[in-house]
Amino acid sequence: MNAFTFDLPEDYNVSDILFDNLEAGRENKTAIFQGERKVTYGELAETASRVGHGLQNLGLETGARVMLLLLDSPVFPAVFFGSIRAGYIPIPANTVLQSEDYAYLLQDSEAQVLFVEGSLYAQVEPVLQRCPALKHVIMVNGETSNQTIDWRDWLSGSQPRCAKVKTLKTDPAFWLYSSGSTGFPKGVIHLHRNIPFTVATYAKHVLRITATDITFSASKIFHAYGLGNNMTFPYSVGAATVLFPGRPTPEAIFEQIDRHRPTLFFAVPTLYAAMLAVTDAEKRWNLDSIRLCVSAAEALPAEIFRKWRDRFGLEILDGIGSTEMLHIFISNEAGQVKPGASGVLVPGYEAKILNPEEQAVTAGKSGDLFVQGKSVGSHYWRKPEASAKAMRGEWFFTGDRYYQDEQGFFFYDGRSDDMLKVGGLWVSPIEVENTLIEHPAVLESAVVAARDAAGLIKPKAYIVVQKGIDESTQLAEKLQDFVKSKIAPYKYPRMIAFVDELPKTATGKIQRFKLREV
Repeated sequence: MNAFTFDLPEDYNVSDILFDNLEAGRENKTAIFQGERKVTYGELAETASRVGHGLQNLGLETGARVMLLLLDSPVFPAVFFGSIRAGYIPIPANTVLQSEDYAYLLQDSEAQVLFVEGSLYAQVEPVLQRCPALKHVIMVNGETSNQTIDWRDWLSGSQPRCAKVKTLKTDPAFWLYSSGSTGFPKGVIHLHRNIPFTVATYAKHVLRITATDITFSASKIFHAYGLGNNMTFPYSVGAATVLFPGRPTPEAIFEQIDRHRPTLFFAVPTLYAAMLAVTDAEKRWNLDSIRLCVSAAEALPAEIFRKWRDRFGLEILDGIGSTEMLHIFISNEAGQVKPGASGVLVPGYEAKILNPEEQAVTAGKSGDLFVQGKSVGSHYWRKPEASAKAMRGEWFFTGDRYYQDEQGFFFYDGRSDDMLKVGGLWVSPIEVENTLIEHPAVLESAVVAARDAAGLIKPKAYIVVQKGIDESTQLAEKLQDFVKSKIAPYKYPRMIAFVDELPKTATGKIQRFKLREV
């Protein structure tokens, strides 16, 4: 890999990620493909400017929060960068939550403006009166009412040019709420420098993205992973991106790839597994435009990597990132993948693995992962105790357990609060899950702690079987024997429950806390 460098002026506004494309002469270059529609960088920048000017016309004070409850369409980046350029703080929101969740987000953030997709309005409408800070609701692609402002009318009444507000690289630029895999989401405050740091590290050194690339992220752009994949990374070099507002079913994703011919494809392990389950996919759709596949949000089992490579001839670069760090900081590299590993440090980041006494562990020993890099958020909004626990000086406590081999590759060993102690011995649920998924009958698995008839803590596996497989006591026993034959026998799941699906966050991360019975 190339040597890492990162230099940014003190005065910096991250909306330049979009607007610098105009100075680079890319005004007429396609920035976004969506269905039959193409949007140029010039058109996108003009819409973003109108958004910024329109927000200023609403009389908001600098630093006011603006919430985005939007699907993946050109409106999203326009609102995101337009808000930042005018001195406001955009907050992308998860689009698959319930009304009470939106009440929490709006109340917690004290957002003064809400941009909401018409198809999602029914989820927020019941709670709007309970959000006293909210002053304006702008309806995108929906019927307006006396509570809402029509997006097109509002946009046409603003100017196509918006002066950039002066900001420092260390000023707050946007927030992202954590996915809530372990409970209530926390508002992560990100700075103007955070995005360009992810560009200079992961996008430049791992993806090696250029203006000729076309990105397609099945993970939506309200999430930190998708935000980089399908917005900030391509805009940083003038590449194009495919935006898909629909539900990311395996068939729909294959169709988008076949239609738009992306060169970089991003998904999560759950989706890769579901795509592998589609019969004759390699015959029905063409994937030969893709030069790199990427996975994050949860560790990619080695078996999924091997099956994908064998079937489609493509490697998947697994990596680990987080909402707090904004994107991936440990990753495999093209041509140097170690199946089952999260990879090696991305240039620009540092990491350490510590035991409970906060001493560095030796190679092969598991411990808590800490990471350092200038993409980390400054703190959690109004959560000083959580901030103090996670942001320890320049180091971020990830809450993940990892070990490192002699070659420097990092291996995921579960969440710090997911580890089980069985008969006095530690068991990693990830190891058991990865073993189960090697069995041809298993599509997905999640292992958690449960009490047996004697009240003792034992591993329990929740399993989604492959299509056409019959669930039975005999299958459960076969799976238990399979695990015993592959790893230390004491780690096998004492209980197995077959389920139709596993609870997950919007990014595909399994919510094990919803399965725990202890």
